[in-house]
Amino acid sequence: MGSRSMVEQIALQRSNRELQYAQNERIGVIVVDNFPALGTLTALRFLEWVQTNPEGLISLPTGRTPEFFIKEVQRLLHGWQTANGCAELEAAGIDPAVKPHLNGLRFVQIDEFYPINPRHHNSFYHYVQKYYIDGFGMDPARALLINCEEIPLPGDAGLEEFWQDQPIDLELRYRNPRGRREELERQAIYHIDRWCIEYEDRIRALGGIGFFLGGIGPDGHIGFNVRGSSMYSPTRLTEVNYETQAAAASDLGGIEVARKRLVITIGLQTISFNPDCVAIIMAAGEAKAPVVQRAIESPRDIEVPATALHALPNARFYLTRGAACRLSRRRFIDFQERDPFEREDFERIVIDLSLERQKPIRDLTERDYRGDPLGRLALQRSKGGVKELNRSVIDSLVARIEAGMHNRSNTRFLHTEPHHDDIMLGYLPSVVRNIREHSNHHHFATMTSGFTAVTNAYVLSVCRKLQRTLQTRREPWRRLLGSGYFEDDRYRDHDVWIYLDGLAAVSTELQDEGTLRRFFRDLVTVFDELDIDDIEQRNNELINYFQTQYPGKKDLPYIQQLKGMCREWESACLWGYFGWDNRAVEHLRLGFYQGDIFTEEPTVNRDAVPVVDLLERVAPDVVTVAFDPEASGPDTHYKVMQAIAEGLRIYAERNGRDDLTIVGYRNIWYRFHPSEANVYVPVSLNMLTLQHSSFMHTYISQKDASFPSYEHDGPFPELAQRIQVRQYDMLQTCLGREYFYEHPSAMIRATRGFVFLREMDLAEFGRHSRELKRRAENR
Repeated sequence: MGSRSMVEQIALQRSNRELQYAQNERIGVIVVDNFPALGTLTALRFLEWVQTNPEGLISLPTGRTPEFFIKEVQRLLHGWQTANGCAELEAAGIDPAVKPHLNGLRFVQIDEFYPINPRHHNSFYHYVQKYYIDGFGMDPARALLINCEEIPLPGDAGLEEFWQDQPIDLELRYRNPRGRREELERQAIYHIDRWCIEYEDRIRALGGIGFFLGGIGPDGHIGFNVRGSSMYSPTRLTEVNYETQAAAASDLGGIEVARKRLVITIGLQTISFNPDCVAIIMAAGEAKAPVVQRAIESPRDIEVPATALHALPNARFYLTRGAACRLSRRRFIDFQERDPFEREDFERIVIDLSLERQKPIRDLTERDYRGDPLGRLALQRSKGGVKELNRSVIDSLVARIEAGMHNRSNTRFLHTEPHHDDIMLGYLPSVVRNIREHSNHHHFATMTSGFTAVTNAYVLSVCRKLQRTLQTRREPWRRLLGSGYFEDDRYRDHDVWIYLDGLAAVSTELQDEGTLRRFFRDLVTVFDELDIDDIEQRNNELINYFQTQYPGKKDLPYIQQLKGMCREWESACLWGYFGWDNRAVEHLRLGFYQGDIFTEEPTVNRDAVPVVDLLERVAPDVVTVAFDPEASGPDTHYKVMQAIAEGLRIYAERNGRDDLTIVGYRNIWYRFHPSEANVYVPVSLNMLTLQHSSFMHTYISQKDASFPSYEHDGPFPELAQRIQVRQYDMLQTCLGREYFYEHPSAMIRATRGFVFLREMDLAEFGRHSRELKRRAENR
């Protein structure tokens, strides 16, 4: 189907799969092993297309999705005429004798927020200029870009002057305006609509898009064509749904800003106008698998906008294994090729069959198995019959619950997390249970500064509280400063205990006292000031800064440091809940985390060595890791995992420690299938209440959910609870209600949720991780 591509043919040979399984799939699919390989394949196909279309019209994505695509295009072009470069190109199906030049291409910007200043670094206009026009050496005169300032407004008003950060009411297209202001806004909307028509006309006059690359949103959207968009939609000004606003929150500086923004986007018909368009959708990680399956296997439907690409013979989905794991025929072939079946293979099939049929495993019959392709396969591979297979999976699930009921003793734990709330949202019930055994030692380490999760509005509110405090209680604070309180690290924990006293007493005054002491301490550290007048001046400067910066702008390094300290304070308060002090809580602030849209790759010396030093000091028996080998969640999780994996490898080799247990956890961004986890930790209503309460009282900068999940419009602990309850429901279906309701243990009778964990040895964990050293040596 479609045009022949040597790059795709070779990629298909390597994957040992067909391009399309017509029985289930309505579009071509190519699967690769991991996230970086996805970028490489996409870059190779793009450069192959440019070789034969040197003046073609292209449209490339913004955001974090194309990170490895952009890097790989630049790497391949830079090494084109080297011996290694030629060999790589030839092996991938590209003729190295024809080096593509990108300056002859024409470019179409896919979408943009509206209104947004095009000079702001979080505008897609700026992104396109930086990474494609400048980064690829393209000719700006040959680009169609969405510059919001160039779209005329009534009276030639400026963009920010006219809209003043107020919501835009698109109903004014159809209803009569109420007053002069609404009349002007309706005129402005009509101006934008005319501009969109002209943009669409210019694209079509050029023959339409020849090469389109995009990601896929949680609702199946392409560009900003969200669920419900017409298959025949053109370029337009439109609203977006909550899922898309949540995904855009990190770009815009918070969901509060995203809710006010409209978007300008090319339409689904714009993309498919050219019947020869090579349209590629790339997706990585198992979290994308459900929407990927719908986009590939469902008929064309407005509920899944990506199905619009079914009409294009050259359209493709490029996927990692995780993103492709729900594609029906491929999933069957994957299982069929496994010989022998592992225990986990049987368990996954039987659990899925139980959940699909909504009946306990004990009640699954031979008819149930034979009515399902994978069920039939499991029966063929099983050494026993249905009863034996059912019993083996039931016994395995029960053993995992019993493992979750067990507490370790005389154990040294090193709990790691990419961000400051990942442990709490991932497996707090397990932490609390093992804290209760007093022979255990616990150490908590956050790997990154996490400053991007702190809004300007939050820090501004703290600055204003400190300003008022210094105006009304100056002398007590001057004496406190003079006593050495803010210079002596012994008193860092006093800040925490004061705050927690305030929680216990329901005293906002005491809570503010603890918070402001820590914030004042942070100002002393950041600015190296010990005079109260100087600190007050610095605080006033910060107020001015946060009042004047646009949300989403990359902060100056010292602002990043200060925001990170706000998160570190919250983490100290959480673990202070359970009595852990400054000696047990630390923050590595790994250097790859810079606040750029593309987080840097970890390196050995900068990022793995600090992990080794941490391991040497703590000497743990158990190390917990946010386990995300395919970048299903935030890319920080994936890259922290690589840094920890390399640190563990070096530490184990240096100290002969092959006895470490690695506990992989996941949280709101990504989940284990029950067959993947081997420890199920019971969660009671009491623990759910503690989980929610402790988050809302300690992670103050996060309780308004400025950077929420697309799955839930609210604070993260609510989503964590929903996930844990869902996991309980899954086990209740598999084992039957009676197992829980009539269990001899009060702990299980009280269970209303589960945390899923995967315990591994070092060797298994290493198999799931890309080796950092190999990546670094290949640069």
